[in-house]
Amino acid sequence: MKAIRRFTVRPVLPEPLQPLSDLARNLRWSWHTETRELFESVDPDGWRAAGADPVRLLGGVSAARLTELAADPAFLDRLTAAAADLDTYLRGARWYQEHNGDTGGAGADRGAEGGARGGAELPAAIGYFSPEFGVTAALPQYSGGLGILAGDHLKAASDLGVPLIGVGLLYRHGYFRQSLSRDGWQQEQYPVLDPNELPLTLLREPDGTAARVSLALPGHRTLRACVWQAQVGRVPLLLLDSDVEENGPGERDVTDRLYGGGSEHRLLQEMLLGIGGVRALRTYCRLTGHPAPEVFHTNEGHAGFLGLERIRELVSTPAEALSGTESGTAMGFEAALEAVRAGTVFTTHTPVPAGIDRFDRELVARHFGDDGELPGVPVERVLGLGMESYPGGESDLFNMAVMGLRLAQRANGVSTLHGAVSRRMFAGLWPGFDPEEVPIVSVTNGVHAPTWTAPEVARLGTRRDGAGRPDPSGLTDFAGTPAAELWDVRRALRGRLVTEVRRRLHASWRLRGAEDAELGWIDGVLDPDVLTIGFARRVPSYKRLTLMLRDRDRLTELLLHPERPIQIVVAGKAHPADDGGKRLVRELVRFSDDPRVRHRIVFLPDYGMGMAQKLYPGCDVWLNNPLRPLEACGTSGMKAALNGCLNLSVLDGWWDEWFEPDFGWAIPTADTGTADENRRDDLEAGALYELIEDRIAPRFYDRGADGLPDRWIEMVRRTLVTLGPKVLAGRMVREYVERLYAPAARAHRSLDPGRAAELAAWKYRTRTLWPYVSVDHVEAVAATGAGGSTELGSTLTLRVSVGLGELRPDDVEVQAVAGRVGSDDALVDARAFPLKPAGGPDLDGRWVYEGPLALDRTGPYGYTVRVLPAHPLLATSADLGLVALPTEATGEGAGVLLR
Repeated sequence: MKAIRRFTVRPVLPEPLQPLSDLARNLRWSWHTETRELFESVDPDGWRAAGADPVRLLGGVSAARLTELAADPAFLDRLTAAAADLDTYLRGARWYQEHNGDTGGAGADRGAEGGARGGAELPAAIGYFSPEFGVTAALPQYSGGLGILAGDHLKAASDLGVPLIGVGLLYRHGYFRQSLSRDGWQQEQYPVLDPNELPLTLLREPDGTAARVSLALPGHRTLRACVWQAQVGRVPLLLLDSDVEENGPGERDVTDRLYGGGSEHRLLQEMLLGIGGVRALRTYCRLTGHPAPEVFHTNEGHAGFLGLERIRELVSTPAEALSGTESGTAMGFEAALEAVRAGTVFTTHTPVPAGIDRFDRELVARHFGDDGELPGVPVERVLGLGMESYPGGESDLFNMAVMGLRLAQRANGVSTLHGAVSRRMFAGLWPGFDPEEVPIVSVTNGVHAPTWTAPEVARLGTRRDGAGRPDPSGLTDFAGTPAAELWDVRRALRGRLVTEVRRRLHASWRLRGAEDAELGWIDGVLDPDVLTIGFARRVPSYKRLTLMLRDRDRLTELLLHPERPIQIVVAGKAHPADDGGKRLVRELVRFSDDPRVRHRIVFLPDYGMGMAQKLYPGCDVWLNNPLRPLEACGTSGMKAALNGCLNLSVLDGWWDEWFEPDFGWAIPTADTGTADENRRDDLEAGALYELIEDRIAPRFYDRGADGLPDRWIEMVRRTLVTLGPKVLAGRMVREYVERLYAPAARAHRSLDPGRAAELAAWKYRTRTLWPYVSVDHVEAVAATGAGGSTELGSTLTLRVSVGLGELRPDDVEVQAVAGRVGSDDALVDARAFPLKPAGGPDLDGRWVYEGPLALDRTGPYGYTVRVLPAHPLLATSADLGLVALPTEATGEGAGVLLR
């Protein structure tokens, strides 16, 4: 029989054990080793059965055991120390407060204005919106890299004291659990999650009722959601849940599962995340007194509707009322748009257009029409923000990333290479500008070391920051660690992985229908002394799960080599709707089922955080072979590196910028533009096999007189010492604060309603009058140098005649752009030099601009000139996407040759 209703009976802890509840409800335990060890000591068997989840653990501990612990002085001393350590962590000043000149405590304890402004540059708070958050396996609200990155972002922000507020959705089924059929086909299950059994607290009004947010839907329907709060160290994470009784059946299912359903279902999820998320955040700040965010960070386009909700607030509510100061007047749409853009940061994680959510224009129009959401915001303005109104775009589709970029004054990719890919991908939004000038910067992702570094590795060295103090980010000094100790730990971690693999493989085969009597062979799977390669990914085609299978005979030889064998552990999930990805999984599984090699290569289903935390430390080499340049960042290799695992990767994502032969290998790539994809994959697979056979395996098995692989260990040390500090999430979050959050906060503060209206009016006027701007004549008036020639060190004086129409010189910037030229006359490595007015307008109303052009490089050299809009409140001269360039008949040639 099945229960007709389910609920949770919470344990009653004895008074001396009450701090356990606080420790369990703050997810800092997920990255704080001492707290996890404390919970494990409560009931070691129960800890394993609960999946290392303190909330589930405490729900299953017997009353007798609790009574015993309440009388155990040693346990109570540990509990008191852990509780005091958490209190210090939550209340003490950290990097952000010191960087902000404020040592008075955590940002959340300050007033909305005093502590935030106080002459400081940094924002009072930042709202961080993401469709998924991978904080811990105990809160399964993630599918892959985007969610894990978001979770690491919150944890690093907490460690640094950054006053972040996370906003997402609570999916009652989370992401799917993966198993395999007997023939290796992926199967999905969606277990029901009860929020009362998770480390969550319901956000409540002062009268005890659950706080609610609501959205208007077509047909006079309403989508309501309650708000659950997880506490991630110092950072609150708000998760909206539509499974409330007031909703109809369709509305209750909006937050049923992550990345599920059809277009309208996804649209409603993203409306709830963006629009409902802002309303939930406002409610949270009202109820707790937390400072209102000055900066909103949109993590991928899924959350882009948050900008529209903030515009609605400003057109219907005085801007000052939102920040708790004196009343003011509501803004017009254009002014509100400028105010919202100033304080918004947009991060794109996808390097391919197919990875972006796009909705039918009519579907979006219906949800923002007369009886839909955002009253006061014209539906045509909503549609205009997401339209692909550029060459190659589809005008009948609403693009969430395009809207996110148009609603943010600052945007970034997640590695240097991905930034370049993104600038090319979105260049159509800035017509007239070369991709290199598209205003999308790069902040390379990082990973949270305390979460992903095995305790055995962390204990090898001493954590220190640049000033010699203990470093909360997890940076560890391994320079002085003896080689034998490094090797002993690496072997122990490999052995632990072997045990974990055998356990999981046995469970997987049982689910596939095998009997215990058939599975004796699993006891011989993997060997703790064999070179171990790991590969774990989502399974879209571009990540090439099965590249290693291109030449199965050669792979088999590597696996079974009599002197230098390798073993491979593979994991990964295909999206439930991706049959192509499922076929790749089945292909890999069938190969790994072969009795000849199944002791050397395994596929583990249900890849998630719990598995990953065993997999990364236990591997010697981390394999990554995507189709370049389609990997945005690839943070799994970073997590492996923090444990001394060496990377073997295509030069894509973060590996493209930080690869050095001292700590890994680069897989050579073929021309990705070749029409013969099979030949490309054959070439790259061949290069992979050669690296393993000729360089990697020999180095691993090359032992000195003491039995140690000295050259391998030195690569491990270089990985830990040199690469480790670069891949930290703390470094990443500091970059976000200094390069994006702080400038966004300054821009937000500068745009009061009057200045926002002024900027909006200036933009409208400039766009209207821009067709009358022209570059009419360009000439090099004189040259100084040896004999007036164009030699290195000489200077050209440019004179440019510019027509501005009704615009004034203060409205524009005139530049000379110079650099090397290729055979097609395209400028390479170009730099811009400002030109200044040489007086007033001539009789025809044209302005003459002049300026020197220093010839500081030899070889083919060229220049051009251009006119750009200019205003002190613009973040970049490309902001409006407007530029005036010379015509072919404008003046003298634009190329000179330096000798």
